[in-house]
Parts: sequence; structure tokens; C-alpha cells
Amino acid sequence: MTFDPEQLGQPKQELAALLKELRKRAGLTGDRLARRCNMSQSKISRIENGKAQPSLLDLERILRAVIAPPEVIEEVIALARLANTEWQDLRSLRRRGLEKKQTELAALESSSTEFRFFLLSMITGLLSTPEYIRASLAHSPADVTKTIARKLERQEVLYDTKKRFTFILTEQAVRWPLLPPAAMAMQIDRLASLTHLPNVKLGVIPIAGHKPMAPMDTFTVYDNTLATVENTTGVVILRDPRDIEMHLELFSALEGYALFGAEARALLTEWATACRS
Repeated sequence: MTFDPEQLGQPKQELAALLKELRKRAGLTGDRLARRCNMSQSKISRIENGKAQPSLLDLERILRAVIAPPEVIEEVIALARLANTEWQDLRSLRRRGLEKKQTELAALESSSTEFRFFLLSMITGLLSTPEYIRASLAHSPADVTKTIARKLERQEVLYDTKKRFTFILTEQAVRWPLLPPAAMAMQIDRLASLTHLPNVKLGVIPIAGHKPMAPMDTFTVYDNTLATVENTTGVVILRDPRDIEMHLELFSALEGYALFGAEARALLTEWATACRS
């Protein structure tokens, strides 16, 4: 099955229709299938009408109950993966207003307790100075005043000690000269200061040394249940447990490359000093 970002809304309905067809082909009523799967009939109905997203366990029970052949199982699993994937392209986000995306992120941060950020090429808004945020939005054709304000408001979440944050930044992300040298030095100073927060673990990956794994994207994992992957044209939102697990494993490997605590502060101080010189 090919991946077409423009069609990411369709697999949910395709999956629902396919599961309904498999039930009918097996000669089962919704009630009989529900009993075989140890589910309620209303849940089966919601799944078949596309109103409820089945978990992997739900799918396993349904496919076993309808005695689905291997090629159909493969198709269902592929559809389920796409049904748990959402694409938000940058053009659409700009049309809606980038401040609305900030409101969505604030809600996600409010409802989550553990965050893992891998920053490949830029510094995220939660860690940025106002100057850095303004520069990161400089090429937006719309008025970004509200977006800048919302990004700065979101930074308050870092001081909620009930939440835990791990940030891993590459040397490129820290040192990319988005601002003039003096302002970049202040941005790097801010990163160093945030390493002292008790609920924030901030690490940096220096270019030097051998690192056999090469990550391709910036990504964030929220509470082991949702991951966002960013690229130049937009954001992919992943909810499939297999995709979440893959990103958790990648994050763990990258964590092994990073320097934390006093070592991270020493490196950040060195880079800030280089900007000032």
C-alpha cells in the first residue's frame, strides 16, 4: 500500500468498510461477532461505521473470528497503520492561522506528562528566546504576532514539575546561525540555564566522534501514545503503537550519543563563547 499524504483521511473509512465486509462474508451478525471477540455489539457497530478506531488487539480478535486469509490480514494491518496517521501540511496550517496550531500543541502539552524531543536542525519553541522564535517565523507570509505570543506562553509548561521533559539537540540544531552571533549566544545561554530545571533533561549531541545511526527527522513523543514527525512541508502525527515504539527505540539510541548535565553545560558554554568571539 502506497503512502499518499493527501489521502490520509480515507483509510479510516476503508478499514471500517473492509471489516464490515469480512464479517458479512463470514456469515456473522454484529452480535455474533461481538460474542466471539468478547466485545459489545455497540463497539463492533462503532468500528464498522468508522466512529471508533480499533486497537491492534481489537483487530486481532476480529480477524481471528472471521477467519481472514493472510493476504487480507496484511491489507487490514496496512490500513490500520494509515488510519492512525495524520498529515498536517504547512500551507493548510498557515491558511488556518499558525496560532491555532499553537493552541492545539498547548492542549496536548496540558494533557501529557512525559515528553521526548529530538531536535535535528533547529531549536524548538519551548526552548527558544523571543528573538529566535521571531526569526524562525520570518518567512511566513501571514502576521505571526499572535503565534509568537502563544509560543512564549507555552513555555510556562516547562515549570510544571509534575511533567517530565527530555530534549536531545544535535550540535547543528544548537549552532545553526539563525540569528546574529550575539543573539545566538543568548539563545545558547538559555539552553544552558534550562538544564538546571529539576524536571528537564537537556542533552546535546556533538558532531565529533563516531555515531553509526543517522536520524532523518525532528520528532516528539508524548506519553508513549503519540508521536509527531516534522519536515519542511508539514507534520506527520502517528498513533499506531508500532510507530510509537520505533521512535522510542530511536530516541533511546540517540540519548546514548548525547551529553547531559555538567558536560552539556560545558559544551554549550564553549559554543556561546565562540559566538561572542
